[in-house]
Amino acid sequence: MKDILRSAAALGLVALVGTTLLTGVDWLTAGRIAEQERRVVLEQLGQIIPDQYDNSLLEDKITLMDEYFFPKGQQVTVWRARSQGKPMAAILKFNAVNGYNGNITLLAGINMDGSLRGVRVISHKETPGLGDAIDIEKSDWVRGFTGKSLANPPNEKWKVKREGGEFDQFTGATITPRAVVDAVRLALEFFADNQELLFESPAVVDRTEMQ
Repeated sequence: MKDILRSAAALGLVALVGTTLLTGVDWLTAGRIAEQERRVVLEQLGQIIPDQYDNSLLEDKITLMDEYFFPKGQQVTVWRARSQGKPMAAILKFNAVNGYNGNITLLAGINMDGSLRGVRVISHKETPGLGDAIDIEKSDWVRGFTGKSLANPPNEKWKVKREGGEFDQFTGATITPRAVVDAVRLALEFFADNQELLFESPAVVDRTEMQ
């Protein structure tokens, strides 16, 4: 019985020490992780919109859900860019939910006139050598969205060329570019219908981004 108790006590001590060490490591690295995430966010936003705004994007942010424009229960983040207090552009982070291998997370910067400042793919699981051409590090395909709007091209041309649209598909991969084109078009439609809401809603600040 004494041996059993000693063994149990030893195991308990090991578990306590292990938990304490893990908690300490988490505490020490939390700040570094938050700072790295903040840098990544700023870098991604900087690819979409240059430093023409004079507000803090990280502070001027809202989150929303809209099942029609952004399906499958996704939460959309919107950063608002302003100049001298006037709305200038919005940058939306959302998912194209019909990718070949799952969600494709996108950033889309939209001017007040409804034209695109740019689109970037920030995460995906598409097939290397086929669908991954959506990544700007793999090809310039995603740059083709810059300057586009709901009127340019017209709605019926917001498709890949194989389906009668204006956007290139990839050799052996149509599903991936189709998913991105559809998601960006829906984001533009959402922006057109909700511009006032987007810029007048009170900001929700994530303090971890600001540390």
